[in-house]
Amino acid sequence: MPATRPAPSPPARQRSRRLLQGSLPQLAIVLLLAAAAPPAPGADSAAPPASPIDRRALVARHNLIVRKVDADASLTVGNGGFAFGADITGLQTFADHYQRWGVPVETLARWCWVTDPNPQGYTLADTTKLFRHPDGRQVGYPTQAATPAGDWLRKNPRIHPLAQIGLDFRKADGSPLTPDDIRKPEQTLDLWRGVITSQYELEGRPVKILTVCHPKLDLLAVRLESSLLASGRLSVRVAFPRGHDLSVKNTPPLDWSHPESHQTQIALEQGNLARLQRRVSGTAYHVILAWTGPARLTSPAPHEFRLQPAKSDGAFEFTAGFYPAGASPPSPPSVEAVLEASSAHWDRFWRRGAAVDFSGSTDPRAAELERRVVLSRYLVAVQMAGVVPPQESGLTCATWYGKHHTEMIWWHTAHFALWGNPELLETNLAWFQLQLPAARELAKSRGLRGARWAKMTGPAMRESPGGNPLIVWNQPHPIYLGELLYRSAPSSRTLHQYRDLVFDTAECLAAMLYFDEAKGVYVLGPPLWIAQEIYDPATSQNPSFELAYWRWALATAQAWRQRLGLDRNPAWDHILDHLAPLPQKDGKYVALGSHPDTFDNLASRHDHPTMLAPLGLLPGPGVDHATMNRTLDAVLQSWDWETKIWGWDYPLIAMTAARLGRPETAVEILLRDGPNNRYLPNGHCPQRSDEAAPKSSRPGARKREIAAYLPANGALLSAVAMMAAGWDGTTNHAPGFPQDGTWRIRYENLQRLP
Repeated sequence: MPATRPAPSPPARQRSRRLLQGSLPQLAIVLLLAAAAPPAPGADSAAPPASPIDRRALVARHNLIVRKVDADASLTVGNGGFAFGADITGLQTFADHYQRWGVPVETLARWCWVTDPNPQGYTLADTTKLFRHPDGRQVGYPTQAATPAGDWLRKNPRIHPLAQIGLDFRKADGSPLTPDDIRKPEQTLDLWRGVITSQYELEGRPVKILTVCHPKLDLLAVRLESSLLASGRLSVRVAFPRGHDLSVKNTPPLDWSHPESHQTQIALEQGNLARLQRRVSGTAYHVILAWTGPARLTSPAPHEFRLQPAKSDGAFEFTAGFYPAGASPPSPPSVEAVLEASSAHWDRFWRRGAAVDFSGSTDPRAAELERRVVLSRYLVAVQMAGVVPPQESGLTCATWYGKHHTEMIWWHTAHFALWGNPELLETNLAWFQLQLPAARELAKSRGLRGARWAKMTGPAMRESPGGNPLIVWNQPHPIYLGELLYRSAPSSRTLHQYRDLVFDTAECLAAMLYFDEAKGVYVLGPPLWIAQEIYDPATSQNPSFELAYWRWALATAQAWRQRLGLDRNPAWDHILDHLAPLPQKDGKYVALGSHPDTFDNLASRHDHPTMLAPLGLLPGPGVDHATMNRTLDAVLQSWDWETKIWGWDYPLIAMTAARLGRPETAVEILLRDGPNNRYLPNGHCPQRSDEAAPKSSRPGARKREIAAYLPANGALLSAVAMMAAGWDGTTNHAPGFPQDGTWRIRYENLQRLP
């Protein structure tokens, strides 16, 4: 039997309670502290390894080593809510080049948002369209995005880039540095310590930079060594953009126009420290620069600063800390102190979480899968546990104006519980707890009970116009994630901490159903936009994935009531006894009961094959395995793999194959080459486009629209955890992998899925 995880310590719970009472800037500090706390020991699965995994060797063999200027190999340091992307120089010297050709390098924090003035007073009511419900009610939803009000509400609030920090170097002829000038580069990301070491030559002179992020503060620390410092030709440039270019929805470049529209001032300069005050679109934050030795801080242009060592013995250190207005930052730590803190933090992370070792395998794909797992573990830890749940590009670059898509929270965070880091999942769910009042008001505005969750949202959970308000598969996620935390710590404390989140969510799920008297069943929709996002929301009813999710979530909420000593909710039981069955046609499950054309119409076979999710993401409530087997075969044979299929779809299909006892298929799909399943040297999995692409003779020919897509990494981790540790009811070792001896898998501390 799996071991159980002890309950998180009272101090961690007390931090969560204080968090729910704080303001957003205060939350940023509290959550960063919580995210850096060492994780509790994980629950192991059946068949533990005969000897402990050498975790340091496992991680070290996937340290990133870059020996050329490669825009697909930008590296990241961060603490979960703040991150800094580095190019080959160890800083952001060639940010434009990386943004144009690969994965951008930016400085982002989940607490920094800006909002443009709204002189017209736009509200969601200005974007409302009426939709008819099955009971005849006409209900307004803010779906009209292509209006001035809709455009403003989608773009506000939006995430704001904090700064760009790079080298300033003038060549002997006076021209600026270019990527071609970097000679003999050797850059390493030490995953065990969270430290980037960059070495190269400029005009024959060696340069070495260490780059590291503090695990508890939003602070970057840099150690720069080069004889070029003494010549005065090498300095550090710190610049502040206006924001992102709002004409580009996903992976936008930084906007350096209209310098008069924002402010950057030196509020304090004293000794080896300067505080820069930033104001942009009503948002204020400050940056504290601290350095060693004599140096001169100048401002050659608006919003641009040069930090130039006055005299140098070839070494220069500085830190850059970022703090929201009203925060009381501590004295800047030394670079050495940040290095020590980072090393201790990552040592705890790698030792106390889960681990999977594929090194004994003879299948040639095993090494690549292990690489993707280790790099994904690092990437999600540095980017996916901030004060506001993550955007789909994490803290690498902007997508959808930085908004959080709540339907992605499962892919973003479920893996934290499965891999022995439940405290990082708790950090994300704390925002949902904080927003319960807003979710209740949203439900009330739609004539519903309980709590309804906005889909595309900023810090305050205000909806964004478009199809977003009609998407519903985000609604059960808090129940599933709460259940994963309970399985990590099956205690009365866990039940009481999340009971309101679970029960209010379940109450809204029940209220969203309509009892069809003629058919004697509860139906879901219209209106709704199913997870596949290709059908008419005004006529869509009974999507297979959403129906299964409603059934499983309400049954789980009933289990929570019983665990708490409460009676079962009779209304929920009536729903469970009379919920519409999963739609199928010709012996296969289809995406939507009202439009059962999934396997009749090629246009209905792009986007997510979520008719597989009831036995994949979910344990199969109401699912017939023979029917699901035929459905999986049909997807494998006829799906339009070159269009809008996303990075999380591959792991989802693999999870379904694993539960059906088809491990060879699970591995093949998990690692199948496809436009949106290609993992770069740095571990990112970019997405070619968020639009259905026409067939091309050149696979992947379209420009990447989303340079970093963290739901793919999170989904990969969840699938691997499930395939290795199994799910409820499995007894054999690594049931999701072939049992022919080519896969030898050792794992520790993994939690199995329901």
